[in-house]
Amino acid sequence: MPAVSPPTPTEVEALFGRIAPVYDSFNFWLSLGQHQVWKAMTVGWSACQQGDQVLDVCCGTGDLTQRLAKQVGLSGQVVGLDFCSELLALAAQRHRQTYPQYSVQWLQGDALALPFADQSFDGATMGYGLRNVGDIPQALTELQRVLKVGKKVAILDFNHPRAPWMQRFQDWYLNQIVLAVAGYFRVPEEYAYIQASLDRFPPGQEQVKMAYNAGFSRVVHYEIAGGLMGVLVAQK
Repeated sequence: MPAVSPPTPTEVEALFGRIAPVYDSFNFWLSLGQHQVWKAMTVGWSACQQGDQVLDVCCGTGDLTQRLAKQVGLSGQVVGLDFCSELLALAAQRHRQTYPQYSVQWLQGDALALPFADQSFDGATMGYGLRNVGDIPQALTELQRVLKVGKKVAILDFNHPRAPWMQRFQDWYLNQIVLAVAGYFRVPEEYAYIQASLDRFPPGQEQVKMAYNAGFSRVVHYEIAGGLMGVLVAQK
């Protein structure tokens, strides 16, 4: 059976534009609310402090971005960057309605060519974005470039479980439960991409090697949620 070519950046952007209206609700049901726990862990691993200047790449509707804003406080500043204008609009609206006191800039941009100077940020996060970029090594290189020396990025995404039974569970869940919920939200074709994107996504230890090759000095990949999810933590 011939390999299916990965979607182009334009196709991925269009896909996320279509699912933007149901993105938050779907993520809640997809993870049974546990994605909030995983995101809190990710922000913790980013080691951001009060007053820091931080970056959330592939910010989507701004869940991680707002967590970062609370972490760095009123004296800090956060940039939420995404290539999808529909998701950014929802993120900005949510920010105005929930935590407008924190300084957050919403910016449309490319994770493969971040529009920032070298060593601009004290920390960074990425949630469910690395799996969808067109060039993972380039995305890691860009994150390394914009971080200050000694600072960290924490990257949350799906993971390939090591236990065979957990791998079978993940396959069943993605192909049965996720697609059923996607059908309820009337976006079944849009969410069918998850399994294909995960099939192409490198395992945690390969991500570690890529991060070292991108110039990071210390890298760890943490398996969470029984190995269904992973957080790549890389220090410049």
